[in-house]
Amino acid sequence: MHCPICHGKATGKVGAEQYYCWDCCVEYRIDKEGVRIFEVNEDGGLVPFDPNNDLVY
Repeated sequence: MHCPICHGKATGKVGAEQYYCWDCCVEYRIDKEGVRIFEVNEDGGLVPFDPNNDLVY
C-alpha cells in the first residue's frame, strides 16, 4: 500500500482499513466514500489533513 500523500511505501496497518505512513506521519482510512487523511496531534488525536499546513513531503 502506498501513501496517498507522499506515495511512500513505509506504511502500516493500524486498524480495520486504517493505515499510517512513517514517511510523512499521516494516518488515512479507506472507506466507501474514498480515502480520508488525518494528521496526528501531539496527544495522539486525529485531525483532518490540511494540505495548506506546513508539512513538507
